[in-house]
Amino acid sequence: MKGNLTLEQLETPALVLDEKKYNRNLTRMMAVRENGVDVRPHFKTHKSVAIAKKQLVLGAVGITVATSTEAELLLDHGFNDILLAFPLTDETKIKRLFLKAKEKQARLILTVDSEEQGLIVKKAADQIRIEPELWIKINSGLNRCGVEPREEGVKLALFITEHKLGRLTGLYTHAGHSYAASSLKEIAQIADAEARAIIDTAEDCEKEGIPITHRSVGSTPTFERGAKFKGITEVRPGNAVFFDSMQVGLGVASFEETALYVLATVVSVKKGRFILDTGSKALTTEKGAHGNESVKGFGKLLDYEGLNVTRVSEEHGIVEVTEKTASILDTIQLNDRVRIVPNHACPVVNLFDNYYVHQENGELTKLPVDGRGKSQ
Repeated sequence: MKGNLTLEQLETPALVLDEKKYNRNLTRMMAVRENGVDVRPHFKTHKSVAIAKKQLVLGAVGITVATSTEAELLLDHGFNDILLAFPLTDETKIKRLFLKAKEKQARLILTVDSEEQGLIVKKAADQIRIEPELWIKINSGLNRCGVEPREEGVKLALFITEHKLGRLTGLYTHAGHSYAASSLKEIAQIADAEARAIIDTAEDCEKEGIPITHRSVGSTPTFERGAKFKGITEVRPGNAVFFDSMQVGLGVASFEETALYVLATVVSVKKGRFILDTGSKALTTEKGAHGNESVKGFGKLLDYEGLNVTRVSEEHGIVEVTEKTASILDTIQLNDRVRIVPNHACPVVNLFDNYYVHQENGELTKLPVDGRGKSQ
Protein backbone atom coordinates (compact mmCIF):
# COMPACT_ATOMS: atom_id res chain seq x y z
CA MET A 1 0.00 0.00 0.00
CA LYS A 2 1.61 3.25 -1.14
CA GLY A 3 0.64 6.89 -0.99
CA ASN A 4 -2.84 8.40 -0.59
CA LEU A 5 -3.21 7.03 2.95
CA THR A 6 -2.26 9.42 5.75
CA LEU A 7 -1.74 8.94 9.48
CA GLU A 8 -5.05 10.72 10.08
CA GLN A 9 -6.84 8.13 7.94
CA LEU A 10 -5.39 5.06 9.65
CA GLU A 11 -7.81 2.94 11.62
CA THR A 12 -6.55 2.57 15.16
CA PRO A 13 -4.92 1.02 17.02
CA ALA A 14 -2.16 0.91 14.42
CA LEU A 15 1.53 0.07 14.64
CA VAL A 16 3.59 2.83 13.02
CA LEU A 17 7.28 2.78 12.18
CA ASP A 18 9.09 6.08 11.66
CA GLU A 19 11.39 5.35 8.72
CA LYS A 20 13.86 8.16 9.39
CA LYS A 21 14.43 7.14 13.00
CA TYR A 22 14.50 3.44 12.12
CA ASN A 23 17.19 4.04 9.47
CA ARG A 24 19.19 6.05 11.99
CA ASN A 25 18.93 3.22 14.52
CA LEU A 26 20.12 0.69 11.94
CA THR A 27 23.14 2.88 11.24
CA ARG A 28 23.92 3.02 14.96
CA MET A 29 23.52 -0.76 15.25
CA MET A 30 25.91 -1.48 12.39
CA ALA A 31 28.47 1.10 13.54
CA VAL A 32 29.92 -1.40 16.05
CA ARG A 33 31.49 -3.27 13.13
CA GLU A 34 34.21 -0.62 13.32
CA ASN A 35 35.44 -2.60 16.34
CA GLY A 36 36.06 -5.62 14.14
CA VAL A 37 33.00 -7.58 15.29
CA ASP A 38 30.19 -9.10 13.28
CA VAL A 39 26.56 -8.14 13.81
CA ARG A 40 23.88 -10.84 13.89
CA PRO A 41 20.62 -8.99 14.72
CA HIS A 42 17.73 -10.66 16.50
CA PHE A 43 14.63 -11.34 14.42
CA LYS A 44 12.29 -11.64 17.41
CA THR A 45 12.08 -7.87 17.86
CA HIS A 46 10.76 -6.87 14.44
CA LYS A 47 9.61 -10.25 13.05
CA SER A 48 9.84 -8.77 9.56
CA VAL A 49 11.47 -10.53 6.62
CA ALA A 50 11.94 -7.17 4.87
CA ILE A 51 13.68 -5.61 7.88
CA ALA A 52 15.91 -8.67 8.30
CA LYS A 53 16.89 -8.46 4.62
CA LYS A 54 17.72 -4.79 5.04
CA GLN A 55 19.93 -5.63 8.01
CA LEU A 56 21.85 -8.07 5.82
CA VAL A 57 22.24 -5.47 3.09
CA LEU A 58 23.68 -3.08 5.68
CA GLY A 59 26.29 -5.62 6.74
CA ALA A 60 24.82 -8.16 9.14
CA VAL A 61 26.50 -11.57 8.78
CA GLY A 62 23.33 -13.51 9.58
CA ILE A 63 20.19 -13.45 11.69
CA THR A 64 19.40 -14.64 15.21
CA VAL A 65 16.01 -16.24 15.90
CA ALA A 66 14.25 -17.29 19.08
CA THR A 67 12.05 -20.12 17.78
CA SER A 68 12.21 -22.99 15.35
CA THR A 69 9.28 -21.58 13.38
CA GLU A 70 11.07 -18.25 12.97
CA ALA A 71 14.05 -20.20 11.60
CA GLU A 72 11.82 -22.11 9.18
CA LEU A 73 10.23 -18.86 7.99
CA LEU A 74 13.61 -17.32 7.22
CA LEU A 75 14.90 -20.46 5.54
CA ASP A 76 11.83 -20.36 3.28
CA HIS A 77 12.69 -16.76 2.40
CA GLY A 78 16.24 -17.53 1.36
CA PHE A 79 18.21 -16.67 4.49
CA ASN A 80 21.30 -18.85 4.66
CA ASP A 81 22.99 -18.06 8.00
CA ILE A 82 20.75 -18.48 11.05
CA LEU A 83 21.46 -18.90 14.76
CA LEU A 84 18.65 -20.40 16.84
CA ALA A 85 19.38 -18.89 20.25
CA PHE A 86 17.20 -21.32 22.17
CA PRO A 87 18.12 -24.86 23.29
CA LEU A 88 15.58 -26.99 21.39
CA THR A 89 14.63 -30.30 23.01
CA ASP A 90 11.82 -31.44 20.69
CA GLU A 91 13.30 -34.03 18.33
CA THR A 92 10.54 -33.53 15.77
CA LYS A 93 11.22 -29.81 15.52
CA ILE A 94 14.96 -30.37 15.36
CA LYS A 95 14.66 -32.91 12.53
CA ARG A 96 12.29 -30.66 10.59
CA LEU A 97 14.74 -27.77 10.88
CA PHE A 98 17.71 -29.91 9.87
CA LEU A 99 15.86 -31.22 6.82
CA LYS A 100 14.86 -27.74 5.70
CA ALA A 101 18.34 -26.32 6.22
CA LYS A 102 19.80 -29.25 4.29
CA GLU A 103 17.31 -28.72 1.46
CA LYS A 104 18.10 -24.99 1.32
CA GLN A 105 21.86 -25.58 1.71
CA ALA A 106 21.85 -23.04 4.52
CA ARG A 107 24.01 -22.63 7.59
CA LEU A 108 21.91 -23.39 10.66
CA ILE A 109 23.50 -23.10 14.11
CA LEU A 110 21.76 -24.88 16.97
CA THR A 111 22.54 -24.17 20.60
CA VAL A 112 23.20 -26.53 23.48
CA ASP A 113 23.09 -25.99 27.23
CA SER A 114 23.14 -29.53 28.63
CA GLU A 115 24.51 -32.98 27.83
CA GLU A 116 20.99 -34.43 27.67
CA GLN A 117 19.80 -31.84 25.18
CA GLY A 118 22.95 -32.27 23.12
CA LEU A 119 22.25 -35.99 22.79
CA ILE A 120 18.73 -35.22 21.53
CA VAL A 121 20.23 -32.96 18.86
CA LYS A 122 22.72 -35.69 17.89
CA LYS A 123 19.98 -38.30 17.58
CA ALA A 124 18.02 -36.12 15.18
CA ALA A 125 21.14 -35.24 13.19
CA ASP A 126 22.22 -38.87 12.90
CA GLN A 127 18.86 -39.83 11.42
CA ILE A 128 19.37 -37.27 8.66
CA ARG A 129 23.09 -38.03 8.35
CA ILE A 130 24.34 -34.51 8.96
CA GLU A 131 26.91 -33.03 11.31
CA PRO A 132 25.26 -30.00 12.93
CA GLU A 133 27.04 -26.81 13.85
CA LEU A 134 26.66 -26.13 17.58
CA TRP A 135 27.20 -23.23 19.97
CA ILE A 136 27.10 -23.54 23.75
CA LYS A 137 24.84 -21.21 25.73
CA ILE A 138 26.70 -19.59 28.67
CA ASN A 139 24.87 -18.06 31.62
CA SER A 140 26.37 -14.62 32.25
CA GLY A 141 23.99 -13.62 35.04
CA LEU A 142 20.43 -13.70 33.71
CA ASN A 143 20.02 -17.15 35.29
CA ARG A 144 17.78 -18.46 32.54
CA CYS A 145 19.22 -21.11 30.22
CA GLY A 146 22.94 -21.75 29.89
CA VAL A 147 25.79 -23.47 31.67
CA GLU A 148 27.98 -21.53 34.06
CA PRO A 149 31.13 -19.91 32.63
CA ARG A 150 34.49 -21.61 32.57
CA GLU A 151 34.39 -25.02 34.29
CA GLU A 152 30.83 -26.00 33.33
CA GLY A 153 31.29 -24.55 29.85
CA VAL A 154 34.49 -26.52 29.30
CA LYS A 155 32.88 -29.69 30.63
CA LEU A 156 30.03 -29.42 28.12
CA ALA A 157 32.46 -28.57 25.31
CA LEU A 158 34.48 -31.71 26.10
CA PHE A 159 31.29 -33.80 26.14
CA ILE A 160 30.22 -32.45 22.75
CA THR A 161 33.58 -33.22 21.16
CA GLU A 162 34.15 -36.58 22.82
CA HIS A 163 30.65 -37.85 21.93
CA LYS A 164 30.76 -36.29 18.45
CA LEU A 165 27.49 -34.40 18.91
CA GLY A 166 28.42 -31.96 16.15
CA ARG A 167 30.91 -29.28 15.17
CA LEU A 168 31.34 -27.02 18.17
CA THR A 169 32.32 -23.62 16.75
CA GLY A 170 31.08 -21.04 19.22
CA LEU A 171 29.87 -19.79 22.59
CA TYR A 172 27.13 -17.23 23.15
CA THR A 173 25.35 -15.50 26.00
CA HIS A 174 22.61 -12.94 26.60
CA ALA A 175 22.89 -10.44 29.46
CA GLY A 176 19.15 -9.84 29.68
CA HIS A 177 19.51 -8.85 33.32
CA SER A 178 20.93 -5.56 32.02
CA TYR A 179 17.27 -4.56 31.55
CA ALA A 180 16.98 -4.42 35.34
CA ALA A 181 19.99 -2.14 35.77
CA SER A 182 19.53 1.07 37.73
CA SER A 183 22.29 3.10 36.06
CA LEU A 184 24.57 3.26 33.03
CA LYS A 185 27.43 2.32 35.35
CA GLU A 186 25.63 -0.90 36.27
CA ILE A 187 24.95 -1.64 32.59
CA ALA A 188 28.68 -1.23 31.92
CA GLN A 189 29.52 -3.65 34.74
CA ILE A 190 27.05 -6.20 33.34
CA ALA A 191 28.46 -5.78 29.83
CA ASP A 192 31.97 -6.37 31.12
CA ALA A 193 30.91 -9.53 32.97
CA GLU A 194 28.99 -10.74 29.92
CA ALA A 195 32.03 -10.39 27.68
CA ARG A 196 34.39 -11.96 30.22
CA ALA A 197 32.09 -14.97 30.68
CA ILE A 198 32.49 -15.74 26.97
CA ILE A 199 36.14 -14.82 26.57
CA ASP A 200 37.33 -16.70 29.67
CA THR A 201 35.32 -19.82 28.80
CA ALA A 202 36.57 -19.75 25.21
CA GLU A 203 40.17 -19.46 26.37
CA ASP A 204 39.69 -22.35 28.82
CA CYS A 205 38.21 -24.48 26.02
CA GLU A 206 41.17 -23.75 23.79
CA LYS A 207 43.56 -24.82 26.56
CA GLU A 208 41.80 -28.18 26.29
CA GLY A 209 42.39 -28.25 22.54
CA ILE A 210 38.88 -27.14 21.54
CA PRO A 211 39.02 -24.10 19.23
CA ILE A 212 36.21 -21.55 19.69
CA THR A 213 35.91 -19.43 16.57
CA HIS A 214 32.72 -17.54 17.37
CA ARG A 215 32.29 -15.61 20.64
CA SER A 216 28.93 -13.90 20.69
CA VAL A 217 27.25 -11.51 23.14
CA GLY A 218 23.86 -9.86 22.98
CA SER A 219 21.37 -7.50 24.66
CA THR A 220 20.64 -3.98 23.39
CA PRO A 221 21.84 -2.25 26.60
CA THR A 222 25.24 -3.99 26.43
CA PHE A 223 26.07 -4.68 22.78
CA GLU A 224 27.94 -1.44 22.05
CA ARG A 225 30.28 -1.88 25.01
CA GLY A 226 30.61 -5.63 24.47
CA ALA A 227 31.71 -5.01 20.88
CA LYS A 228 34.84 -3.26 22.15
CA PHE A 229 36.25 -6.30 23.97
CA LYS A 230 39.19 -8.02 22.36
CA GLY A 231 38.15 -11.64 21.94
CA ILE A 232 34.47 -10.96 21.24
CA THR A 233 33.69 -11.68 17.58
CA GLU A 234 29.96 -10.98 17.33
CA VAL A 235 27.07 -9.02 18.86
CA ARG A 236 23.34 -9.76 18.59
CA PRO A 237 21.25 -6.62 19.28
CA GLY A 238 17.50 -6.92 18.84
CA ASN A 239 15.57 -4.03 20.36
CA ALA A 240 18.11 -1.50 19.04
CA VAL A 241 16.32 -1.52 15.69
CA PHE A 242 13.46 0.44 17.31
CA PHE A 243 14.26 1.29 20.95
CA ASP A 244 11.37 1.77 23.38
CA SER A 245 10.46 3.22 26.78
CA MET A 246 12.62 0.67 28.59
CA GLN A 247 15.72 1.66 26.65
CA VAL A 248 14.96 5.31 27.38
CA GLY A 249 14.52 4.52 31.08
CA LEU A 250 17.88 2.75 31.08
CA GLY A 251 19.58 5.73 29.44
CA VAL A 252 20.49 3.71 26.34
CA ALA A 253 18.37 5.88 24.01
CA SER A 254 16.18 8.98 24.06
CA PHE A 255 12.51 9.27 23.14
CA GLU A 256 13.67 11.13 20.03
CA GLU A 257 15.33 7.88 18.91
CA THR A 258 12.32 5.61 19.44
CA ALA A 259 11.18 4.60 15.96
CA LEU A 260 8.09 2.57 16.82
CA TYR A 261 4.79 3.78 18.23
CA VAL A 262 1.18 2.71 18.52
CA LEU A 263 -1.29 5.20 17.06
CA ALA A 264 -4.42 5.48 19.20
CA THR A 265 -7.68 7.43 19.17
CA VAL A 266 -9.33 9.30 22.05
CA VAL A 267 -12.74 7.69 22.57
CA SER A 268 -13.85 9.28 25.84
CA VAL A 269 -12.94 12.24 28.04
CA LYS A 270 -13.91 12.13 31.72
CA LYS A 271 -13.03 13.96 34.90
CA GLY A 272 -9.40 13.30 35.68
CA ARG A 273 -8.81 11.02 32.70
CA PHE A 274 -9.26 10.30 29.03
CA ILE A 275 -9.57 6.94 27.35
CA LEU A 276 -7.92 5.53 24.22
CA ASP A 277 -8.87 2.61 21.98
CA THR A 278 -5.56 0.99 22.83
CA GLY A 279 -5.49 -1.49 25.71
CA SER A 280 -3.57 -4.61 26.63
CA LYS A 281 -4.27 -6.20 23.23
CA ALA A 282 -2.21 -3.45 21.60
CA LEU A 283 0.30 -2.47 24.31
CA THR A 284 0.62 -5.61 26.47
CA THR A 285 0.65 -5.41 30.25
CA GLU A 286 4.42 -5.82 30.49
CA LYS A 287 6.02 -3.03 32.48
CA GLY A 288 9.59 -4.07 31.97
CA ALA A 289 11.60 -7.06 30.79
CA HIS A 290 13.58 -8.98 33.43
CA GLY A 291 12.51 -6.72 36.28
CA ASN A 292 12.99 -3.26 34.81
CA GLU A 293 10.91 -0.70 36.69
CA SER A 294 12.27 2.48 35.12
CA VAL A 295 9.18 2.86 32.95
CA LYS A 296 5.90 4.26 34.22
CA GLY A 297 2.52 2.93 33.20
CA PHE A 298 1.96 1.05 29.96
CA GLY A 299 3.22 3.44 27.31
CA LYS A 300 4.56 6.97 26.97
CA LEU A 301 2.44 9.56 25.13
CA LEU A 302 4.76 11.33 22.72
CA ASP A 303 2.53 14.32 22.09
CA TYR A 304 1.73 15.23 25.69
CA GLU A 305 4.48 15.96 28.18
CA GLY A 306 4.32 13.95 31.39
CA LEU A 307 1.52 11.60 30.36
CA ASN A 308 1.52 7.80 30.22
CA VAL A 309 -1.13 5.16 29.74
CA THR A 310 -1.71 4.50 33.43
CA ARG A 311 -4.21 1.63 33.25
CA VAL A 312 -5.24 -0.88 30.60
CA SER A 313 -8.00 -3.37 30.08
CA GLU A 314 -8.26 -5.37 26.89
CA GLU A 315 -9.48 -2.61 24.56
CA HIS A 316 -9.14 0.46 26.78
CA GLY A 317 -6.09 2.52 27.58
CA ILE A 318 -6.74 4.95 30.42
CA VAL A 319 -4.64 8.10 30.72
CA GLU A 320 -5.05 9.66 34.17
CA VAL A 321 -4.02 13.25 34.71
CA THR A 322 -2.52 14.83 37.79
CA GLU A 323 -2.99 18.33 39.13
CA LYS A 324 0.06 19.34 37.12
CA THR A 325 -1.25 17.91 33.84
CA ALA A 326 -5.01 18.44 34.35
CA SER A 327 -5.16 21.39 31.93
CA ILE A 328 -4.59 18.94 29.07
CA LEU A 329 -8.20 17.82 29.46
CA ASP A 330 -9.31 21.27 28.25
CA THR A 331 -7.74 20.59 24.86
CA ILE A 332 -8.38 16.87 24.38
CA GLN A 333 -11.27 16.07 22.07
CA LEU A 334 -12.94 12.89 20.83
CA ASN A 335 -11.15 11.32 17.85
CA ASP A 336 -7.87 13.12 18.57
CA ARG A 337 -4.92 10.93 17.61
CA VAL A 338 -2.23 10.03 20.14
CA ARG A 339 1.19 8.40 19.60
CA ILE A 340 2.27 5.91 22.28
CA VAL A 341 5.82 4.59 22.65
CA PRO A 342 5.47 1.04 24.06
CA ASN A 343 7.33 -0.07 27.14
CA HIS A 344 8.74 -3.07 25.31
CA ALA A 345 8.59 -3.09 21.52
CA CYS A 346 9.13 -6.83 21.01
CA PRO A 347 5.84 -8.19 22.43
CA VAL A 348 3.88 -5.24 21.03
CA VAL A 349 5.00 -6.03 17.48
CA ASN A 350 3.68 -9.57 17.97
CA LEU A 351 0.19 -8.14 18.59
CA PHE A 352 -0.15 -6.63 15.10
CA ASP A 353 -0.42 -8.07 11.59
CA ASN A 354 1.27 -5.10 9.93
CA TYR A 355 3.45 -2.07 10.36
CA TYR A 356 2.57 1.21 8.71
CA VAL A 357 5.93 2.64 7.70
CA HIS A 358 5.84 6.44 7.77
CA GLN A 359 8.38 7.22 5.09
CA GLU A 360 10.61 10.26 5.02
CA ASN A 361 8.63 11.59 2.02
CA GLY A 362 5.43 11.49 4.09
CA GLU A 363 3.92 8.43 2.43
CA LEU A 364 2.75 5.34 4.29
CA THR A 365 3.59 1.79 3.25
CA LYS A 366 2.17 -1.36 4.76
CA LEU A 367 4.71 -3.93 5.90
CA PRO A 368 3.68 -7.36 7.22
CA VAL A 369 4.79 -8.72 10.58
CA ASP A 370 5.74 -12.02 8.94
CA GLY A 371 6.82 -13.81 12.11
CA ARG A 372 3.81 -12.93 14.23
CA GLY A 373 2.87 -15.80 16.54
CA LYS A 374 5.81 -17.94 15.41
CA SER A 375 6.17 -19.88 18.66
CA GLN A 376 8.48 -22.81 19.28
